[in-house]
Amino acid sequence: MSQTAAARETAAPSDASAFIPTQSARYPGDQALSPAELAEKYGLKVSGARPSLPEYVRQLWARRHFITAFATAKLTAQYSEAKLGQIWQLMTPLLNAAVYYFIFGVLMGNKGSTPDYIPWLVTGVFIWTFTANSIMAGTRAITGNIGLVRALHFPRASLPVSLALQQLQQLLFSLAALAIIIMCFGQLPGISWLLLVPALVLQSMFNTGLSLVMARITAKTPDIAQVMPFILRTWMYMSGVMWNLGPQLKKMNPLVGQLLGLNPAAVYIDLVRFSMIRSFHASKLPPHVWAVAGGWAVVALALGFMYFWKAEEQYGRG
Repeated sequence: MSQTAAARETAAPSDASAFIPTQSARYPGDQALSPAELAEKYGLKVSGARPSLPEYVRQLWARRHFITAFATAKLTAQYSEAKLGQIWQLMTPLLNAAVYYFIFGVLMGNKGSTPDYIPWLVTGVFIWTFTANSIMAGTRAITGNIGLVRALHFPRASLPVSLALQQLQQLLFSLAALAIIIMCFGQLPGISWLLLVPALVLQSMFNTGLSLVMARITAKTPDIAQVMPFILRTWMYMSGVMWNLGPQLKKMNPLVGQLLGLNPAAVYIDLVRFSMIRSFHASKLPPHVWAVAGGWAVVALALGFMYFWKAEEQYGRG
């Protein structure tokens, strides 16, 4: 082959490339657009972008089977390594109640000032544990499932909601034991026991809202989870779990006493006590107690859900 022919074959590809249109020629005007404008022009969306609130609710409802299955799996695995297994779901609040009875009932003499003190105390411990555990579960909702958050696309609210549901399942398991304990002290079931249903529904809504709030806060600042046990312990002492707050509130400034009487944890505890213990009369409940309980439930759930949704695209990216 002559040098002239070889040179002609070598030049052919470069000559042909001149007929291939460049990106600018194929898409005139794109060079002048910003990345955001280009994405909007060609319908591109940010991966993991926050959907609208109605769409987010629809996505969450579509994952309802995952939420219930995840809650059940967490509940089953919670004490899987302990020899007594699921019995610890019942034993933990009972042991706490026994300790509180010895300290506050026997040593501090509160058992004589409160009728049916043991049913009263055990009920308070069980209902308080429901709220406290829901809040602590919320602190681990994102940070404790970070691998799942980064690997799969799903509404992140599924995690704190499912963990709050897990605590409700655990409470329902424990309620059977609570009912037996109360009946052993002469508190037989009555029509008022039906009030347990709305009381626990409202408390579950309230707990879920707080769980959502704590999930977002600890996703950004995990150290908050280390402080929460101290905050919850203080809140427990202010909620009348171990002693009757009524006489103490009457000694305080009327405004302070009214504000402390609106403590949501104390409100839900009192509603369950009123439902199950005959000696706990309606006169011991704060004014408009059902309206207060409903207000706390709706406000906590609505604001907690919106607060969590606002940071949807941030979870797992820290």
